[in-house]
Amino acid sequence: MIQQATFLFISGAEIAFILFIVIMVFGADKLPEIARGLGKGMRTLKDATNDIKHEITKTAEKNDIDISITDDVKKELNKVKDDLDDFTGSVKRKF
Repeated sequence: MIQQATFLFISGAEIAFILFIVIMVFGADKLPEIARGLGKGMRTLKDATNDIKHEITKTAEKNDIDISITDDVKKELNKVKDDLDDFTGSVKRKF
């Protein structure tokens, strides 16, 4: 059985259809500009998120707040994720 690739619960055919509609609406010549703008927006959002994380960490360290709990939580979440992956094995969701 052929398994289609999905991205955010959208199949390849749906992505192709969306791209077709975008090209029809905006035109092929505007597509690189739109992609560039989306890329810059995503980068700005990522930078802002990193700045906020850095400020929170810096303030917590300045006020002697224990921030090692976040590392412990991340380790536990990764352990649970690995256990879940081991449990499910090769069983995949089939549509």
